[in-house]
Amino acid sequence: MLARKILVLLLLTFANFAFAAPTLNPDHPDRYTVVKGDTLWDIAGRFLKSPWRWPDVWHVNPQVKNPHLIYPGDELVLTYDANGNPVISIGKRARPNVKLSPGLRKTRLDRAIPTIPLDAIQQFLSKPLAVGEQELEKAPYVVQVAEEHVVAGAGDRLYVRNLKEEGKAKYSIFRPGIKYIKHHTKKTDEDPEVLGYEAVYVGETTVAQFGDPATLLLTSTEREAHAGDRLLPLDEDDISEHFMPHAPRTDVDASIISVVDGVVQIGQNQLVVVDAGSREKIDVGTVLAVYTRGETVLDNISPERGDTVKLPDERAGTLMIFRVFEKVSFALVMDATRPLHVFDAVRNPPEL
Repeated sequence: MLARKILVLLLLTFANFAFAAPTLNPDHPDRYTVVKGDTLWDIAGRFLKSPWRWPDVWHVNPQVKNPHLIYPGDELVLTYDANGNPVISIGKRARPNVKLSPGLRKTRLDRAIPTIPLDAIQQFLSKPLAVGEQELEKAPYVVQVAEEHVVAGAGDRLYVRNLKEEGKAKYSIFRPGIKYIKHHTKKTDEDPEVLGYEAVYVGETTVAQFGDPATLLLTSTEREAHAGDRLLPLDEDDISEHFMPHAPRTDVDASIISVVDGVVQIGQNQLVVVDAGSREKIDVGTVLAVYTRGETVLDNISPERGDTVKLPDERAGTLMIFRVFEKVSFALVMDATRPLHVFDAVRNPPEL
């Protein structure tokens, strides 16, 4: 009986903690009119101490098409529910611009504001970033650049082997990059887990003639193509640019294992790779806190000779996941109070 009472008390305590209302910023507005250039993250930060708590205060009208989307000109209003919890809703929708002329009626509604700055991640929204160990190895490959060139750019032809005629006509070109390894904070005798491989994007190509080798034309490039590059079918699926920031759905204990542009110190609006993915229940929009790992130092004051102590981990920033694979995820650093580094800890953010 006592154990049951304790369990009930713990569940009630957890429920109260889990559903505690978000903390408003002291200088929050009561009304805000959305302007072009805003992001959902910026707007959420105007109202809340923790922008990722936005889903807890956002009230949508199910009768409105795409009720989660917010447009320039919309007026957001802060009110409170019967329990005194903050609620943000659209008080007034922006009117679309209407242009009338003889025989022509044209209506244009400005694009919905994005969740985060898209300039930093646009090129990574639809292109593979991480692949399995065998995926690139088994993929068609460039055997030679036409006309005896060593490297190729847009407009050049490539000769490609292992391309099936019944396959697609458009392909993306990738170059095998670094190996993604699971970071362990403690020494272990086990071999490090390989999470996948970086797929460095080269460009787009289309089939000019099937065969062995097939002839392909480079239609666009971000870097020069050369022999050994691999091809994957062009992914033309439309990936949404609008996703809702939210706290993790489970406890996360992960690490930054790489930074996309290869710098040592990481700051705001840079892209990082985290060693957790869909198998850890990470999804697009998940917000995580970054902590610098405390060093282990010698305690010269302790009477015990050679005594050491690990300094506490310290909060250093916030990131949000925008692409998820099975074992790794890609994230944008939303803010950094100090330089971040590869192998910094990534955990659940505090519920403010």
